Order: sequence, then structure tokens, then C-alpha cells
Amino acid sequence: MEVAIKNRTWFKSLPAANEHGITARVLLAFLATAGLFYVNIMPAIVSGLIDGLAFTRRDAGLVGSLNIYGAAVGAFLAIFLVKRVPWKPVSAGLLISLITIDFLSMLVELPLIMMALRALHGFVGGLLVGVAFAVIARTQYVHKTFGMLLLVQFGLGGLGVMFLPPLVPVFGAWILFLSLIAFSTAALIMLPFLSDYPVAIVDKTKPVAPILWKPLSYSIFAVFLFQAANMALYAYIIDLGEQAGLTKTAMSPALGVSAWLGILGSVMVMWLSTRVGRSLPILIGVLVTAGATFALHFSFSLTVYWIANILVGITWAFSIAYLLGVCSEFDKAGQTAALAGFASKMGLASGPLFAALIVTEGSYTMLINIATAMLIAAAFITLYPSKLLDNSPAT
Repeated sequence: MEVAIKNRTWFKSLPAANEHGITARVLLAFLATAGLFYVNIMPAIVSGLIDGLAFTRRDAGLVGSLNIYGAAVGAFLAIFLVKRVPWKPVSAGLLISLITIDFLSMLVELPLIMMALRALHGFVGGLLVGVAFAVIARTQYVHKTFGMLLLVQFGLGGLGVMFLPPLVPVFGAWILFLSLIAFSTAALIMLPFLSDYPVAIVDKTKPVAPILWKPLSYSIFAVFLFQAANMALYAYIIDLGEQAGLTKTAMSPALGVSAWLGILGSVMVMWLSTRVGRSLPILIGVLVTAGATFALHFSFSLTVYWIANILVGITWAFSIAYLLGVCSEFDKAGQTAALAGFASKMGLASGPLFAALIVTEGSYTMLINIATAMLIAAAFITLYPSKLLDNSPAT
């Protein structure tokens, strides 16, 4: 008991970052990213499993898909836990679990065992992201925090995509999981420096504002459509270019630059925030994404391929930060943020699966058209909830 008290006193004595300042946003961004960082380096992981462990393309793809579906299940469970559990100890336990699973993944060489292990990793990571999203929803200017989240994801994800694939032939596939361990360890070290972010105490003498489920359902559906449409094409973006006559040597720089420039979208969100409301930025951002997606019909032109990927990189980060922010503002306890995280992961996981059913004989025409239509639908579906928030006296 005495040891526990001393540890707790030491923990409490650590300086906490200003709960609504930029340092706290960075720490929260690392915490949320740790649970889903593998998505940002997914091309490196898939190619690494193929090159480093001789997995078939199908098996490597299934590993990635199961990893994200596991995250979706974890994020869904988080919806029911975020108001009932002490988020800091839970986050620490989840980060340690992620590190352990990634270490075990370094020792695995069989596809089926790897699939099961990564599905479990996704589940734990999804729980962590759901908890982190709930905490983010308790901050001021949630759009800025989500913007920082995307900045960290795109910035470090770009590093991973650029540097990890060449290391696999030299060191082996274990280097991929070591990079995930390093990220989770960094997040674990940062965790004690975050404030407590307690759930706001409800004054029982005052009526509790109910969650507006109708506009929230519109927001959630828009998040799912947006993520599914983007990930459906991103998973196949290299093969799409090859079918159009481009080489990997010509395409790789475009993909790397688009990941890095995605940071601009995140910075724009943090700078713009809600100065002009939410509806206009979301509408413009998602429609530009749709236009760039449609332009992939002309991928036989390397210039068009470059421009389309760069625009998608920027507007993907910009738009999803706003979309997640809209979902979060319907409930400051954080449950709707966790629900948004679940919808986001379901979209990311379902996109490649959906694409696999659409792509036939190397033709991407139908997939591009359907993805474009999904993005346009998402842009207009979200107008109702975002306008409702823009017109609210509290905003």
C-alpha cells in the first residue's frame, strides 16, 4: 500500500501540459495515433510481409484488413466504456498490450497466426483510439486537436512509407513491428504529462441536453462513406497507375509527396478552426476530394496522377478532421467521438474489401465512379448536422 501511495504521489507530481494548449494537442495526437499508426504505413507493412516473409499478396492484404476490422470492433466497444473507466490507467494498459503484441508479431512467420495476432492488435488499438477520441472531445476547439492528430499521422506516416520498405530486405519484416513498438513506447512516455480531462459533472438540477441522434447519424454515415471511398482507391492506387501505364518508379514520389502534403490539410484545420463555420470547409474539402478522385480516370498522364494524389492527400486530412469534429460536438462526454472512431475504422476496413469486389480484370473505371459518387454523397449528407452546429448559439 505504501509503495502504491508513493508511486501515485510521484505520478501526480509530474507537470501536466495545459489541457487546452498546443502541447496537450500533440500529446493527445500521439496517444490516438498509437492505436492506428499501422494504417498510415499500411503500404509498407503489406509490401514488407510479401518481401520479408514471402506472404502471398492475398495473405498480406488480409493481414491489413483484419488489423483494421479488429480496430473497428475495439472502437465500438470503447463507446460503452469511455464514461465508465479511468482513461489514463486504461490507456497505459492498452499501450503496453500493443507493445507486447507487436513484439510477438516479430517472431511470427505463418500467415494464419499473423492474421489472428494482428486482428487482436487491431482490437486493442481500436479500444485505445476510442478512449483517446473521447478525451479529445472534452477539449476546447476539437477541430484543432483532430487537425494535430492528422498532422502527426500524415507526417510520421510519410516517414514510415518512405524509409521502411527499403529496410525490410536488409533487416527483415520485424523492422516493421519494431517501428510500431517505438511509436507506442513514445506515447506511453507522454501519457503522464496529460491532464486528467474528467467527464463534466452534470448539474442534476438542470435539464440535460439530449444527444441529437438524427443529425449525429448523418455525421456518422458521412464519415463512413468518406473513409470507405478514399481507402478503396488508396489500397489499389499503385496497381491503378500500373494499369494506366505508369511505372512504380514514377508513382512512388507522388504517393510520398501526397502523404507529406497531407500535413497542409491538418494545419489548415488548426488555423481555420470554425472561423467560417463547419459547413463550408467540409463541403469544399470533400467535393475537391471527389474531383481529384474522378481525375484518376486520366492516370495515364503522370501529371494528372501527381496532382490527383496530392489533392486527395491534402483534402483527406482537412475534411476528416472536420467530419470527426462535428461528430464529437454532439456529446462532450466523448461517446459520440468514440462512435465516430468506429465509423471511421469500418470505412477504412470496408473500402479495400469493397474495391476487391468491384475491380474486374484490372479495370478501375467503375470503382472510380462509385468512389466519386460516395464522396459527393458524403459532402451533402454532412450539411445538415454541420449547419445545425453552425447555427447553434453556443458556437
